[in-house]
Amino acid sequence: MKESISIYNRIRDGNNLIGILIDPEKFIHVHAPKDFAKQLNSKVSDFILVGGSSCTSDEMEFTIGIVKQYCSLPVLIFPGSSSQVSNRADALLFLSLISGRNPDFLIGHHVAASQQLVDSNLEIIPTAYLLLDGGRLSSVEKYSGTLPLSQKNPEIIFHTSLAGKLLGLQLTYLDAGSGAKNRISSQVIEKVKTLGLPLIVGGGIKTLKAIKEVHTAGANMVVIGSKIEENPSFLAELIEYRQEV
Repeated sequence: MKESISIYNRIRDGNNLIGILIDPEKFIHVHAPKDFAKQLNSKVSDFILVGGSSCTSDEMEFTIGIVKQYCSLPVLIFPGSSSQVSNRADALLFLSLISGRNPDFLIGHHVAASQQLVDSNLEIIPTAYLLLDGGRLSSVEKYSGTLPLSQKNPEIIFHTSLAGKLLGLQLTYLDAGSGAKNRISSQVIEKVKTLGLPLIVGGGIKTLKAIKEVHTAGANMVVIGSKIEENPSFLAELIEYRQEV
């Protein structure tokens, strides 16, 4: 683990945190990736997350390399597979997709990447990853072959999250999927937050009002991805938001 302030502790103790999620498959097609990376600073967000359902290791290395060169924010890997590991990043969310029952995403990719992770300088954060229904087919659902949990049944979501805590996972990540029509409800967030674990929430969060509602419901960090891909000027709105909170 790198000799620095623990990223896990920063998330655990943080409030109103924002993470920007970059999909390397899309980033390589950005007209001016260096200019985009230069816009990512502490006025905009607290962390940069890099990863995607099907990006390659070369795409990961390129994206993280550009971000680390032009941006001083910590980079967390948000892996979609065992191939998405880079020692250029600062930490890796060791995701176990406990909302599904595909063994590859429960433990398989973890086994495949284990030695590489031990040999790296990455801070490894064991994370309970739950995919919830955001109103449309997500890339995670398609790639993992698992169904999202219905937000109409918060008890199932709560007990799945509880199982993750009992398994020793240190962080909970609730995701409605990239480009979700509907974000995760405040009711679900409030219920899962009672478990006492640090909480990250992403998917379908498209407005400053939604960010505030998710923070107020209990999320330590809100992750924004598709909104910025569709409208990079939203970064300027994030600066205003962060000045107010």
